[in-house]
Amino acid sequence: QVQLVESGGGAVQAGGSLRLSCAASGRTVSSNSMGWFRQAPGKEREFVGAINWSGGRTSYADSVKGRFAISRDNARNTVYLQMNSLKPEDTAVYYCAVAPRREILTTSGAYGVWGQGTQVTVSS
Repeated sequence: QVQLVESGGGAVQAGGSLRLSCAASGRTVSSNSMGWFRQAPGKEREFVGAINWSGGRTSYADSVKGRFAISRDNARNTVYLQMNSLKPEDTAVYYCAVAPRREILTTSGAYGVWGQGTQVTVSS
C-alpha cells in the first residue's frame, strides 16, 4: 500500500512562493497520475491540479492557472507543486493523492490514496 507525505507548507505573504512536495513510499507511483487538492476552512475540498504518469501532461483549476505548476520526479517517487504569486484565497490545507490510472483525473472521489495534508497560509 502506497503512503504519501506532503511537506513544504508554511506561512507567506501575498505575492510570495512556496514549493510543496509529495513523497510516496511503499510502492512506485510512476505509473499513476497524481493530483493536488486543497481544502479551506468551511469549504469543500477542491481540485488544484494534476499530472499524468509521465509528467507530459498537466491540468489546473482556473483559479491557479498561470501561477501554480506541477512536476514530478519518478526516480524519486515525488510530485511537486510550485506555487507563485500566492493570494490570501490560496490559504488552505493542501493534499496530494494517487489516481488509479495513468491519465489525469480531476474529481476527488476518483483518487484512492491521500496524504495527510500540509497547511498553507497566505497573509495580505
